[in-house]
Parts: sequence; structure tokens; C-alpha cells
Amino acid sequence: MTETKDAAEAHAHEPHRESLGSRLNWLRAGVLGANDGIVSVAGLVVGVAGATTDHGAILMAGIAGLVAGALSMAGGEYVSVSTQRDTEQAALKLEKQELKTMPEAEERELADIYEDKGLSRELAEQVARELSQKDALAAHAEAELGIDPDELTNPWQAAWASFVSFSVGALIPLLAIALPPTSWRVWTCAIAVVAGLALTGYTSARLGSAAPGRAVARNVGVGALTMLVTYYVGTLFGITAG
Repeated sequence: MTETKDAAEAHAHEPHRESLGSRLNWLRAGVLGANDGIVSVAGLVVGVAGATTDHGAILMAGIAGLVAGALSMAGGEYVSVSTQRDTEQAALKLEKQELKTMPEAEERELADIYEDKGLSRELAEQVARELSQKDALAAHAEAELGIDPDELTNPWQAAWASFVSFSVGALIPLLAIALPPTSWRVWTCAIAVVAGLALTGYTSARLGSAAPGRAVARNVGVGALTMLVTYYVGTLFGITAG
């Protein structure tokens, strides 16, 4: 009895389709925005630091990268999610029209879907009939399109999430390279970036119920490679310009 109760409680906390899909959307806009902010601004300021020790030049490059990157991320996310929302609305409009003009055919189609998932024909028809009577559009949208008509993607939420998360991520390398003395700038920035990327990688993996090791390794590896390449490009440019 106790084992059954424990299993039921554990099952109640498992991620289901709706909650997992919503969570992954926010992860995409939030965590990826923070990662982009950390990596892109780190690459920018480390590259400039490799070319010059001028504190003002490094700081202005970092601020410009933060502002441009945050606006670019927000704008790109808004356009992308707006397109997705338009596609969802068009699909729902078509589905609504089909339900109005050929409800019997649509109900048979819904029954076919549940039969393909493993239900007997009789049960599939019963499920399709009862779901259609309750809310035909919601039933067909979920089964055929994978869309919840009441929870369409929101482009403004995605844009703001990207803007804020990019800005927060970008502040890590910007402050880490702007505050220390000249001889410590690059190393301090590198350490801060590795720590920030490890944190975002671990957080995204845990929220997505995935193993954190690979996510952390990917994040840190990409960030380290970016800083290494841009630093030596900046150093080469500084030598050539000098």
C-alpha cells in the first residue's frame, strides 16, 4: 500500500506534455539568452582586451555589445514567436472551419488518431465523440496539431525574457573585465564566464530533467573556445595595428 502511494506521488510530479512544453519554451528564451549574453560579450571584451589595455575602449565595446545583443535577441525572438503564433492561429482557423462544415468527418478523423495510438475502434469512437461534445476545437487542436487554443505562444513574453536574460548574462563578463586591475582583467573575466556558463548549464539541465554533466561541459567548452580565439585575434590585431 505504501509503495503504491509513493508511486502515485512520484507520478504526480512527473512533467506532463503541457507543463513540459511551457517550461521548455521559457528555457529556450531565458537560458539560451543568458548563454548568448555571456559568450558573445565575453568574446567581445576579451578580444578587445587582447588588442589594447585601454579601459575605456574595453568598457565601451562591452556596453555596445550588451545593448546591441539584447535588442537583437529580443527582436529575433519576437519575430520568430510571432511567426509561430500566426501559424498556430491559421491552423486553428482552418480546423474550426472544417469542424463547422464537416463535423462527422472530423470526428472520424479524431477516432482514427486515437485508434492509431492503440485504442480499440469502439473505444476510440467513444472518446472522439465525448471529447467533441465537450470542446471539439480543443480536442482536435491537441490531437492533430499539438496546440492548446487557450495557451498560444506569446511573442512579447519571449522577447522580454530574451532581452532580460541576455542583459543579465552579458553583465557577468562586462563587470568581470571592467572592475579588476589591468593584469587581472582577462583571467578574472575567464573565471567569471566559466562559473556563469557552468551555472546556466546546470540550471537548464535540472529544469529540463536532464543530466547536468553534458550541459555544463558544452556551455563551458563553447565559452572557453570563444574567449581563446577572440583573445588571440585581438592580440594579433593589436600587434598588426601597433
